[in-house]
Amino acid sequence: MSATTRGSERADGPGAAPPPGTRPTLGLPAASALVIGSIIGTGVFALPSALAPYGPISLVAFGAVTLGALALALTFGALSKRVPASGGPYVYARQAFGEFAGFLNAWSYWITAWAGNAAIVVAWVGYVEVFVNTGHRKGISILIALAGLWIPAAINLTGVRNTGVFQVVTTVLKFVPLVFMATVGLLFIDAGNFGSFNASGQSALGAISAAAAIALFSYLGLEAASVVAGRVREPGRNVPRATVYGTLACAVIYILGTLAVFGTVSNGELRSSTAPFTDAANNIFGGTWAGNAVAVAAIISGIGALNGWTMLSAEMPYAAARDGLFPQTFARLRGPGGVPAFGIVASTVLASLITVFSYTRFDDVFTKIVLLSVLTAVIPYLFSAAAQLYWLLLRGRETLSGRRLARDVTVSALAMAFSYWSIQGSGYQTVYYGLFVLLLGLPVYIWLKRDRGEFGEPADAPPAAASGPAPAPEPAAEGGARAPETRTRPRRTPPRGRPAPATDVSRITRRHHD
Repeated sequence: MSATTRGSERADGPGAAPPPGTRPTLGLPAASALVIGSIIGTGVFALPSALAPYGPISLVAFGAVTLGALALALTFGALSKRVPASGGPYVYARQAFGEFAGFLNAWSYWITAWAGNAAIVVAWVGYVEVFVNTGHRKGISILIALAGLWIPAAINLTGVRNTGVFQVVTTVLKFVPLVFMATVGLLFIDAGNFGSFNASGQSALGAISAAAAIALFSYLGLEAASVVAGRVREPGRNVPRATVYGTLACAVIYILGTLAVFGTVSNGELRSSTAPFTDAANNIFGGTWAGNAVAVAAIISGIGALNGWTMLSAEMPYAAARDGLFPQTFARLRGPGGVPAFGIVASTVLASLITVFSYTRFDDVFTKIVLLSVLTAVIPYLFSAAAQLYWLLLRGRETLSGRRLARDVTVSALAMAFSYWSIQGSGYQTVYYGLFVLLLGLPVYIWLKRDRGEFGEPADAPPAAASGPAPAPEPAAEGGARAPETRTRPRRTPPRGRPAPATDVSRITRRHHD
């Protein structure tokens, strides 16, 4: 393959360059808004109620989760500098561990995106019902939830620019009540509202682990900018900044806001509340006007989060599909803005189905879906941290100072340990269901490999140079490139009607890192 062909392939892939026919439209403010908007949904507005059964010890869990989230944010920031490619965790796992690991991450993250939307919309309904359906009739609740899922889908279908603008506006509006509770709300804390420090009946460590698994849901989305890096201007610079700054801003608001709600609403009342921030505002000011204002902000926040996650639920399978690791229908773009319409619609349909199923089968709908979403998100987090640690141990000495290497190894190791801890805290039932839905991807992978005519790594394959002119030797310090594939595996001609794999991750890495 000629150098010219390789260069054009890089430009067209979901890497530093945008998708074909599009150009990067998200700057640092929009990328930061995507991170903050994806992290702060209605989950944080419902979180105090979900944590109330554990008591104030859950605030300790929240602090531990915040440290882990910051380690993950720094890890994603470092990864996105080396590999500024759309797909985030999928691309990082594929680069370090091969295409099967990449597929599993894309599959797991895709489940997180649409299942997470179901969890967000359930919490969102609780705040909508401050004004309508106050009796919480199940049928009407389901209809409200479906409207909450499909409005953001319609916005996403109009194009990336409109999605970005909507994200910035809703992010600004949602910050108002959270900042209020994180500042003014602290002045009205009554220690009697906290109740027993450990109300769970478990050991302290067990309570912290269980509460942490729920609290982690509040930070899902910190990787949002890395997932859409191909649509961000100057991704090597803006994606890491948006990731770290967005996570830090959310961390401060989260911890102080949750503390204020715990201190202004009694533990017993908080356990049964569907809109805890609204109850907190009403207790502070009396009457209902303040609580209604918070509810409006929570509704706006939820729509903004659903808007961002709907975008992510299409971008991840889109990046994998362009590499032949997801059904090709996910790689087809529609409209002048290049919208992956099939991914948007398919993900919203699945979120709608799981929402309806959950409302008819579970009493604690929010917590059940949250735990599943956390587990399927932590798997890509774990692989991403492992990919960073693997690269540091393999190539770090060649490119980093000893002090920087030690720091980055510590951060990525902490991110890995935190991911393992989060899986353990999800509970046996959640791990069972999560493993089941993850392994459901295996038939899809078999189907994709069959269409590509591949089986394993051919032992008798001729050297790659036999299929064309020998390329120039590649530097030894190639940032985590998959050397075995490039040395021994001939490039196959894709089946008729199927686009060639679009991402040559190793060359994206070298161009942006060396």
